[in-house]
Amino acid sequence: MDYVCAKCGRRTGVSTRSAKCECGGLWTLPVQPEPFSLDKIDRAEWSLFRYRRFLPLKDESWRGVTLGEGMTPVVRLDENVLLKMDYFMPTLSYKDRGAAVLIAHAKAIGVDRVVQDSSGNAGNAVAAYCAKAGIGCEIFVPAGTSPKKIDMIRAHGAVCTVVPGSRDHCADVCREKVERDGVYYANHVYNPFFYEGTKTYIYEVYEQLGRIPEHLVIPVGNGTLFLGAVFALEHLLRSGCIDHMPRIIAVQSERCDPLLQAAEQGLDDAAAVSPQPTIAEGISIGKPMRAGEILKYARKYGVRFVHAPENKILAARAYLAEKGVYCEHTTAANYAAYLHYCELYGPTPDSLITMCGAGLKSDH
Repeated sequence: MDYVCAKCGRRTGVSTRSAKCECGGLWTLPVQPEPFSLDKIDRAEWSLFRYRRFLPLKDESWRGVTLGEGMTPVVRLDENVLLKMDYFMPTLSYKDRGAAVLIAHAKAIGVDRVVQDSSGNAGNAVAAYCAKAGIGCEIFVPAGTSPKKIDMIRAHGAVCTVVPGSRDHCADVCREKVERDGVYYANHVYNPFFYEGTKTYIYEVYEQLGRIPEHLVIPVGNGTLFLGAVFALEHLLRSGCIDHMPRIIAVQSERCDPLLQAAEQGLDDAAAVSPQPTIAEGISIGKPMRAGEILKYARKYGVRFVHAPENKILAARAYLAEKGVYCEHTTAANYAAYLHYCELYGPTPDSLITMCGAGLKSDH
């Protein structure tokens, strides 16, 4: 099993400790899993590893890593909207999907120490799974990250280094350490195994509903859920489980929208933007590293980008809380964006919105 460089096409075994190709390109993992079928799910395994026949796992290391992630419920909000409750996870966010598979891979190839940069949720997830796997961990987060997210990272035994400045600067500081010290970069953007975990989001929805809703509302900062969802949807299409691609509604903050701007301008890479402060911290990514890949799929499948209006996020959060759904600000931005989408395009029935982070994480 090999990585393939997205830039030069070079193949390198997945046991490499290099975060990217020598040319600077990011790794892709062009695996072709066997056709998807509900009969191939291990229903005795109550975690996302019930789908392991469709995941590129090297061995059984996942058994010493899993925390029971996945299998989150789908609940109805109203006649038009379903919610996928992905904050019902061990670390209270959907990032557990990617972290579980990535750290299982790291364990399988003998990694004993990792670093990662994060706005909080991905770092928290990686810290937790490293703790379970017995792998040392340091997480870099930008100043302004929710103190409760930092507390959770440190509770798992990881070092949490707070970096002054923007989220993008935080990533630069972490990557400098990777280059300088040669430590394994367990990053949710660089490492393709993370996307192999997030694609289980779609497998679960299909197993639970027996279909895929017509509209999928997906937040896009670095695109970890977006890319995983696209990979899984393509798999379901190839397998004959679905006969068309649903409409993906990709959410960006109106204060940090390089992908939305790029899509509107017909660009092949992220537009240059100057991120402004936003309470939707989880999607405040000014320079998404896989922008070209995201935009390619957006054009291929008619993805519509939409803003989450900053002045509507807290109201959306309050409304969801009144319905018993207490989510963090970035998650509420998904619902605010859905409502804005309906204003732009009219009623949008049969929509699935991810509830990706728990409310207690952003009470600051």
